[in-house]
Amino acid sequence: MTSLPQRFTGKHALVTGGGSGIGRAIAVRLAAEGANVVVLERTAEAGEGTVAEILGAGGGARVLAVDVADTEAMRAAFAELEKLDVLVNNAGIAHVGDVVTTTAADLDRIYSVNVKGVYHGLHFGVQKLLAGGGGVIVNMASVVSKIALEDRFAYSMSKGAVLTMTLSVARDFIDQKIRCNCVCPARVHTPFVDGFVGKNYPGREAEMLAKLSAAQPIGRMGQPSEIAALVAFLASEEAGFITGSCYDIDGGVTLLR
Repeated sequence: MTSLPQRFTGKHALVTGGGSGIGRAIAVRLAAEGANVVVLERTAEAGEGTVAEILGAGGGARVLAVDVADTEAMRAAFAELEKLDVLVNNAGIAHVGDVVTTTAADLDRIYSVNVKGVYHGLHFGVQKLLAGGGGVIVNMASVVSKIALEDRFAYSMSKGAVLTMTLSVARDFIDQKIRCNCVCPARVHTPFVDGFVGKNYPGREAEMLAKLSAAQPIGRMGQPSEIAALVAFLASEEAGFITGSCYDIDGGVTLLR
């Protein structure tokens, strides 16, 4: 880790959903490059592993226990921040189903976290960035923001919203030193994927993971560290001329569409 560029020395970053998977990789990468990182999770316990990893490597981090869907809790969380330079809206939940099988309750659950949660991060985060003279936002969208995948009605709705919110914020604050971009991953091998496979295909885990990997044109799933590397670039000054952009990181999935 010591060989990484120190692009965020003296910077303060917040990563929602930073306790596991892609969010954890992003938080660890930003900290390894010098950022002081706030890991925002629903419970303190959910973020403790990430913070311990960062502190163990000599970085700076702490947990904020907040539900991204709770307006007042998010208001209080951002008010508590002394400074903010980099905001990563990563927290999200999944759902499988088409428009017929997706219930109103399913839709509300997805909306509350994946859309309203990102709105909260942007609503309060932009104000904090403006107060500090500007900064950078990276939102976690998905390939389903732009293409159709089977049985992803509610999830696609939410990630399409993340893409359009990204464009709107980038346009509205381009002259106030705020950059806003999003990344669109395809399937990434996270603990969530392992848990899903283990729950739904007991005894067939290796077979199903191989099948999921083969479904990516490049022949494997992405790694959280690969997503984190792209996020770190977009959040850095090296990407200072990039705003309002959506970056596919999908192992070639969109090539087939």
